[in-house]
Amino acid sequence: MTSRTSTLIFIYNADGGVLDALGDMVHKIVSPATYPCSLCALTYGPVAMRGAWRRFLKRLGLPTLFLYRDEFRGELDRRDLALPAVLLGGDGEQPEIFVSAQELAALPDLAALMALIEMRIAARA
Repeated sequence: MTSRTSTLIFIYNADGGVLDALGDMVHKIVSPATYPCSLCALTYGPVAMRGAWRRFLKRLGLPTLFLYRDEFRGELDRRDLALPAVLLGGDGEQPEIFVSAQELAALPDLAALMALIEMRIAARA
């Protein structure tokens, strides 16, 4: 069951920092098929979060946390988790996988990601 204190945790398969962001931007433009972060590719254009994604997250009404790979590894140290991933955490419990890296890679577009998240939240209600 998804509680009011549940948080969606989005972990990107990219490192944080200005130089990393610039490299990611170039990679997405030059060779999008080889870009290693399907979550980034679905939710971000070359330079900013997609408006539809931002509106979707606001409409969900759940807290969200966005972490880069290096931040996640430092905070939660789950080296066995394939990235990118979406976790669901709350109430001091260990976050659980909500959308796996394999599932993210198989999604054709942002609409499919939003539908999957909505379906999984509804299933927990």
